[in-house]
Amino acid sequence: MGRATDDIEDLLRRHAPQVLGALVRRYGHFDPAEDSVQEALIAAAEQWPRDGIPDNPRGWLIRVASRRLTDRLRSDEARRRREETAAALTPADAFVAPPPGEGPAGTGPSGLGRAPSEDDTLTLLFLCCHPALSPAAQIALTLRAVGGLTTAEIARAHLVPEATMAQRISRAKRAVRGTQFRQPDARDRDQRLAAVLQVLYLIFNEGYTATAGPDLHRTDLAREAIRLTRAVRRLLPHEGRVTGLLALMVLTEARTPARTGPDGELIPLDEQDRALWDRTAVAEGIALAEEALAQGPAGDYQLQAAIAALHDEAERAEDTDWPQILALYDLLVRRSPDPAAALGRAVAVAMVQGPRAGLAEVDALAETAGTAGSSGTSGTAGQRNHRLDAVRAHLLERAGDMTAARTAYRAAADATLSEPEARYLRRRADRLDG
Repeated sequence: MGRATDDIEDLLRRHAPQVLGALVRRYGHFDPAEDSVQEALIAAAEQWPRDGIPDNPRGWLIRVASRRLTDRLRSDEARRRREETAAALTPADAFVAPPPGEGPAGTGPSGLGRAPSEDDTLTLLFLCCHPALSPAAQIALTLRAVGGLTTAEIARAHLVPEATMAQRISRAKRAVRGTQFRQPDARDRDQRLAAVLQVLYLIFNEGYTATAGPDLHRTDLAREAIRLTRAVRRLLPHEGRVTGLLALMVLTEARTPARTGPDGELIPLDEQDRALWDRTAVAEGIALAEEALAQGPAGDYQLQAAIAALHDEAERAEDTDWPQILALYDLLVRRSPDPAAALGRAVAVAMVQGPRAGLAEVDALAETAGTAGSSGTSGTAGQRNHRLDAVRAHLLERAGDMTAARTAYRAAADATLSEPEARYLRRRADRLDG
């Protein structure tokens, strides 16, 4: 029974954004459509374990959600007029979703004008990542509308009160209200897709290494980002950026079993027991990285995936192909001013040319960062400084300057909001005291 319930939950989670997209496309009302879909999902969770999964589960959900939505619209006089106008222009069987291939001619399986396929998931992602929204609002709305997470779950993931997150999501919905539910045209598509991928990457990064709080890894966020990226790749299988991002996520997540010790302590990459890595995921990620590089000019995600693949291919830390990693970082930093990529390159310089050469790169980055505000990918200036200090401390330790390394470790520990990172950095400093 437990396995059947899990299968139903997975099925509902997969179909939810498609059903929501179909209703938003048809009616244009985001909030009532979302409420109606939630009611349909609850009805399915109650009925399907008892009665069995329908032959066409997505059609069942669309039909039930559409009925709930029309009931909701009828409760208001103005909405009743809109609903009656729409009904007059819609065939009588438009809300009945027969099995695939049996819909009215020209309508597709759903009878809602065209098939409510995963195309609606991608369109919904474009809507949630609308340029009118801030990155924080894009992430929250994506997790709520496409990921299916509750407001409470999203609030817990971001360490904010539920009321605060509810307000953030409500403001985001108001900001996109009236936006036509369609994929962007060819002129805007690349830019909008880049925003979608950036949001998915930010969700994954927050899940893989939480920026604050008691936990290093938030499995739900990391896995949700991978799930959504897989959905986008199913729709855009030949888009190198999408394949590259998925490869990067899979290769990075494969190391999770070795990232923490028995008490939750952080274990850095070069000290991890690589026998604990998920080798099935590593093999998939390497294949995806190779495919991404073959799908066109290498972009940021393809290059980062190639770097991750070189790390994961090495059976021991000392087997890592650092010269090749440095060459890839050289390409990456020429393409993008991302501080995280520049810091990664500094580490690669240290591994190829020695710690003093790496320290020179870190010092140059610190001068560039100065007191500047937050960047798109690296958080606040304080968070940037903590990562700079952590890398500086490690390189100073390798160079034999233990006093300066101890000071840098403690500065990094004081700056980070992540409790596991702070404990790790303080332990490194204390070890140098000993």
